[in-house]
Amino acid sequence: MKAKFLVPLILFLVLAGFLAFGLTLNPREVPSPLIDKPAPAFRLARLDQPAQTFALEEMRGQVWLLNVWASWCVACRQEHPVLVDLAKRQLAPIVGLNYKEVRGDGEIDARDMALEAETALAIERAHGWLRAHGDPYALSVLDIDGRVGIDFGVYGVPETFLIDQRGNIRYKHIGPITPESVEKIFAPRIEELKRAG
Repeated sequence: MKAKFLVPLILFLVLAGFLAFGLTLNPREVPSPLIDKPAPAFRLARLDQPAQTFALEEMRGQVWLLNVWASWCVACRQEHPVLVDLAKRQLAPIVGLNYKEVRGDGEIDARDMALEAETALAIERAHGWLRAHGDPYALSVLDIDGRVGIDFGVYGVPETFLIDQRGNIRYKHIGPITPESVEKIFAPRIEELKRAG
């Protein structure tokens, strides 16, 4: 008879233990299956020169950051001054992946918009935003339909990927980069990867 009452109590304690453990985890550190694996290959139009493209393999031999951003992203505004400071330190080049600049903005109905018109609007909006807030990027590319973001497993913006000299993703940061995350996470990892060659 006692065992009948103990079972629910034990189940409750086990569930409470799982909940307590879950509360100790950092929600920005979501495991990614891409960590220590080659970054998905891509070739996209450059924001500064849309007639030219940029491909992932152009960064071979460098430790660099791929930052996913958009002008409609509120959290990107919080992060952007940190990226500008990070770029001034020249720890690693930052490549911007401008993600669904038009389609991602909930206030714009892009369903009937021609790709050329959408691309032109994305360029105008992204350029305007970088002029207003500063441009920390070595270059930015246009992920108009978000397919490259999907390949990288992007949940939302901003997200940042640390990529090593061989093109492997070594760290994924979800949410805005903060001065604290630069000092405690990015700077040490970048230096470690540079030393490892």
